[in-house]
Amino acid sequence: MGNRITQLFGIQYPVVQAGMIWCSGWELAAAVSNAGGLGIIGSGSMYPEILEEHIQKCKKATDRPFAVNLPMLYPDIDKHIETIIKYRVPVVFTSAGNPKTWTKKLQGHGITVVHVVSSVKFALKAQEAGVDAVVCEGFEAGGHNGRDETTTFCLVPMVAKEVSIPVIAAGGIGTGRGMLAAMTLGADAVQIGSRFIATPESSAHENFKNYILNSKEGDTMLSLKELTPVRLLKNEFYRKVEEAYQNNATVEELHALLGRGRAKKGMFEGDLIEGELEVGQVAGLISEIKPAADVVKEIIEEYRSALNELKEGKLDF
Repeated sequence: MGNRITQLFGIQYPVVQAGMIWCSGWELAAAVSNAGGLGIIGSGSMYPEILEEHIQKCKKATDRPFAVNLPMLYPDIDKHIETIIKYRVPVVFTSAGNPKTWTKKLQGHGITVVHVVSSVKFALKAQEAGVDAVVCEGFEAGGHNGRDETTTFCLVPMVAKEVSIPVIAAGGIGTGRGMLAAMTLGADAVQIGSRFIATPESSAHENFKNYILNSKEGDTMLSLKELTPVRLLKNEFYRKVEEAYQNNATVEELHALLGRGRAKKGMFEGDLIEGELEVGQVAGLISEIKPAADVVKEIIEEYRSALNELKEGKLDF
């Protein structure tokens, strides 16, 4: 399955595990990399010394390439950069900020840089900044999201048409058939987050994992656009947010309601009532917890099966 992305990252399959805060530690990253994809450590929820520990453990657990996801708004980003360079992390995914800030510095140390975008405009700016590839994330995705609410399967072909660098599709993809659809529209690879939450290697709390298994279509909603758009799994906290909107809450009141540590409380500590539960629309397709390696294998096998069906003309029109 060689293409521009597998060559760029030095991986077997064009499957990237998203760097989700509170869910993507070294165990998940190493498991996905060992299975032939690209595992990512989500550094946005980590103190500098914690990131260093996770990178060290990941390097011991796999001899294959892995990456670190680096939100540009992280307060100690310079310390994260130092750690990434110190341990020669081969790939960095940047998000939520200007890619010009750190791209050249990282590339100067031999690090491949990928930037996450939610529009054609930002994809072009990322290419201009010199990044090696972009992740096109549609609004189906979990966690923080774009404001324009462009779907993945609209965004990917629009971006692929305008840029020359490799494109990775993200948002609403959790199966091999979804992967084939994304790559048919112009993606060179897919980034998958929500499906990997429901794995033993994920650092998400078991309560959160099981809550995902019981979710169905319509159980997530994009909210809090006045602050930072985020897709949430519906629970008591989400209902409080909806009530605040019905009462015409101000931005300040929404800030106060959100408070601090909501995501950690929900996804990492397992508070299903007051916690913030970030997951994508694809949660409705997740019905069991299985090892990350099995998830990768299942996705690739389904991709190949669907591709063969197309080649053999087994579709009715």
